[in-house]
Amino acid sequence: MKAAVCHEFGAPLVVQEVNIRAPQTGEVAVKLAACAICHSDILYADGAWGGNLPAVYGHEAAGHVTALGEGVNGYAVGDTVLVTLIRSCGHCVSCSGGKPARCETGVDRMKGPLSTLDGAPIEHGLQTAGFAESAVVDQSQLAKIPSDMPLDAACLLSCGVITGVGAATNTAGVEPGSTVVVIGAGGVGLNAIQGAAICGASKIIAVDLSQEKLDAAMEFGATHGVLAGSEKPHRQVKKLNGGRGVDYVLVAVGAISAYQTAARFLCVGGTVVVVGMPASGATISIEPVMVAASSHTMIGSNMGDTSLGRDIPYLVDLYKQGRLKLDELVTRRYSLDEINEAIADTVAGNARRNVIVFD
Repeated sequence: MKAAVCHEFGAPLVVQEVNIRAPQTGEVAVKLAACAICHSDILYADGAWGGNLPAVYGHEAAGHVTALGEGVNGYAVGDTVLVTLIRSCGHCVSCSGGKPARCETGVDRMKGPLSTLDGAPIEHGLQTAGFAESAVVDQSQLAKIPSDMPLDAACLLSCGVITGVGAATNTAGVEPGSTVVVIGAGGVGLNAIQGAAICGASKIIAVDLSQEKLDAAMEFGATHGVLAGSEKPHRQVKKLNGGRGVDYVLVAVGAISAYQTAARFLCVGGTVVVVGMPASGATISIEPVMVAASSHTMIGSNMGDTSLGRDIPYLVDLYKQGRLKLDELVTRRYSLDEINEAIADTVAGNARRNVIVFD
């Protein structure tokens, strides 16, 4: 099959033929219809988080089941499914506690289903390798969706939507009537805004460097917008909120400057939710006495603490009811051969989500 392979960090991906083996015990093969471009894929391809090369990235995908390995239950050939990076072993402490996105069982990605035509291993990037015509993944990484959903939009449920919505609904547990700031109104940020609205937040204030993105945030449920580059945006937020800081700040970008200033938006007892992921080694400074005196909390949100079996049916229902925007998140569609163009457009900040579509 064809796949977009990373041979050198920071260099363009190479679309080439690779081998993909049949699914083994507990695995499922999926012919992909769509895979979105996520900033996590771009960071991996730039070498920000390490890893082995060659590698195939991509993890926000959807398609149809084509083959089943031994021991697979609940799926059949022809099923329409999401393909995610949430791989859960089912028996570690986190999985047993109902937190599959926090699975503690590691996987050797160089022992995945991909290899070069001469048999050399290819890293199974993000345990998914969705920048390819087909994928073989563990059955825990799938979720069924209705066959009539447009897959270029549905694939966004595999990461961008569950990460943003889940940060508000699952990780933060935003309460009805509470107040929320979302820093970053890109793909994940718009979904964090949608999540806060679903939870019943009374004020949802988007903060971004782009007025265009702030305007888009209003379409997705934000009640106010503040330019991040304006003078002391935290004071503008407090003015909008009656002189008080907000209950929750969801940081949906990987910019260190956003994390360094996030607590300024909080009220006493407020919570910063870490959603966007900077490169490894990036740090911020914290004054512990201020954290203690203000009773502030900082919590991490990996994949929105999503449980696929619980959250995907719920989100699909919201989409069908018109309460969750998916189609509006898709900016442009590209073929696999155009993937470097799609990535460049994403890096330039021109897209909510660019999607690779397959024949």
